[in-house]
Amino acid sequence: MKAAAAPPEAAAERHGTRSLSRGLRLLRMVAARPQFGWRLSDLAAASQLDRGTVHRMLACLVEERLVLQRASDRHYFPGPLMFELGLALPDQLQFQRRAEVLVAAFARRMAGVGVLVLRSGNEYVCSVRAGTLPVTGSVLYPGNRRPLFTTAAGVAILQTLPAAEQRAVLLDNVAQEIARCGTERLAALQRMRERSDRHGFGVNLGDVVPGVHAFAVPVRNGAGQAFAALCLLGPPGLYGEERIGAVHAELLAAQDKLAAEAARFPSMTQGVSA
Repeated sequence: MKAAAAPPEAAAERHGTRSLSRGLRLLRMVAARPQFGWRLSDLAAASQLDRGTVHRMLACLVEERLVLQRASDRHYFPGPLMFELGLALPDQLQFQRRAEVLVAAFARRMAGVGVLVLRSGNEYVCSVRAGTLPVTGSVLYPGNRRPLFTTAAGVAILQTLPAAEQRAVLLDNVAQEIARCGTERLAALQRMRERSDRHGFGVNLGDVVPGVHAFAVPVRNGAGQAFAALCLLGPPGLYGEERIGAVHAELLAAQDKLAAEAARFPSMTQGVSA
């Protein structure tokens, strides 16, 4: 017996939901590269959508001021409406201001670069970066978004997750990495994860970017969820393997201060893994 066709209203609803989902995915990708922007062709390839569809979606997002197109090179960047919408989250704004002060103090004390990343589903987004030490090759700048398993900070968050959730996130992350960069970095990322598991927190001794060492611990909110991670970056001469224990102790002390601030804001417990 032939199945009955779905009502037109249901079909339209599915189409509308699918279009909205694709638009939001495209918006997240644009937001992931605030410094460099995207060419249309690169954005279409990365999103696995045809160029015409991406162009139409971007035109709508530009009209709504969620995306800007730079006249000089036609690259697409995050638009002002992204910032304006964020102003509707006062708890997050207050935590951000306090985190900027605390991370800056931590970076000065350690003479390195301090970074705070926030968990955003299966990815992280860089929230704060402080310190003047040059660190070549790092992509941890405010606004940048990447899969969790691509940095010591994301690995520190992954370590707090139940085994089933951790596996699901890793499968998604590997698929993202292959789609974006191919398979060449997977062995390096696996080395960082294994090293981190041995130490019990995020440890990257030049595994991903030669000459850049990174250490990270999770930051939990009032509900005990790892909603963020604090990371320290620096060269091997400043943070060699012999300093892992001392660096870990400093990270834990700064972690406590950030967690205490997060506990003051109830909405920091919401939307961590969505």
